Amino acid sequence: MRLHGDREPKPRGQPTAPGAPNEIWSYGEEVYEICRNYIGIREQLRDYTRELMQEAHEKGTPVIRPLFYEFPDDPKAWEVETHYLFGSKYLVAPVLTPNQRKSKVYLPAGASWSSWDKKEQYDGGREVEVDCPISAMPVFVRT
Repeated sequence: MRLHGDREPKPRGQPTAPGAPNEIWSYGEEVYEICRNYIGIREQLRDYTRELMQEAHEKGTPVIRPLFYEFPDDPKAWEVETHYLFGSKYLVAPVLTPNQRKSKVYLPAGASWSSWDKKEQYDGGREVEVDCPISAMPVFVRT
């Protein structure tokens, strides 16, 4: 996980310099805590990610998958364009609208799901509405 980009403001007289600091602590305490949380999640998923990369290398299986890839018999899975699967285990529903704090997420039929924090359990084949504060993107675990 690396922070890249063309950042403003650029140092005076150095138009090709990368610009302002981009370390996770340079964005303030709130952003630091959010980034710290996601860096921790990345570390938790390290072995899983390696398995996905190996599978992609050996079989050509995509790491990021549309819902219909894993759930071809679910007609609604063919219609969803805003969620994706990270491998076969995690359903990710990115927040795509500024200031959005609730999200409707379709959980494919043929599986049970839990919230990332394991506090909520869901049957597949239905849409759920979940909170999506700035600090937490909706992610569901296939159980």
